[in-house]
Amino acid sequence: MPVFSVLDQLIATVREVARTEVMPRFLRVGANRKDDGTLFTEADVECQRALERRLPAIVPCPVLGEEMSEEEQLALWDNHDKLWVIDPIDGTTNFVHGLPYFAVSVALMQNGRPLLGVIYNPIADEMFHAELGQGAYLNGQRLPLKRHVPQMAEAIAGVEVKWLGGRLPQRLASVAPFGSQRNLGASTLDWCYIAAGRFDLYVHGGQRLWDYAAGCLMLTEAGGRMTSLYHDDYWDDDVWQRSVIAALDPSLFSQWLKWVKYNL
Repeated sequence: MPVFSVLDQLIATVREVARTEVMPRFLRVGANRKDDGTLFTEADVECQRALERRLPAIVPCPVLGEEMSEEEQLALWDNHDKLWVIDPIDGTTNFVHGLPYFAVSVALMQNGRPLLGVIYNPIADEMFHAELGQGAYLNGQRLPLKRHVPQMAEAIAGVEVKWLGGRLPQRLASVAPFGSQRNLGASTLDWCYIAAGRFDLYVHGGQRLWDYAAGCLMLTEAGGRMTSLYHDDYWDDDVWQRSVIAALDPSLFSQWLKWVKYNL
């Protein structure tokens, strides 16, 4: 019998759970709101339960998921060096409204850093995956998909202003240096798009652990650069509200970082 690597097993598991727990409920479930006001559905809950059952059989460590209570999440993070970190459906609002931009995201983390990451968009059947030191891929094709580097004025930026604060949102709206911006509502896929070269620039405030756990590995393994709004070292930012400034190309990253920092 073939011996499958941990990454192979993870890819197969995420694909199957999305097929059995997520897609049969697309356009068929209503939504509820958690105490923080964010949406969740039966699909989020059942996908997380399925991953909680199956992931420890791949690597035996606990699973920290978005649909747990904050107390459970903090206890797991504070008491375990190695964890699975999952977002059962990133882009739940899109999922609920029938917008085909959402993903299942899973990362294996050790000492606060990702070792493996898988982000799967079941609508497009796009499986992004990365392993520390081994590169990032989309359906087996090495990322980035393209290396064309536009001038800053022609760049496409993934921008989420909701958690940026200060004067930066207004500056982005009025004097942004890029050519066009997108906010598609699923930050895990935004990370993949910057890693693939579909976006050129990225800025997002206040991401939760499961928003960036797999995605940041995707970007760095594709050769991208990242920092946070108020820390030179991305990893020095708050684990639970981590901001990001990123670009795939180093020269664009330098220009983008300088502009964002000046306009904070």
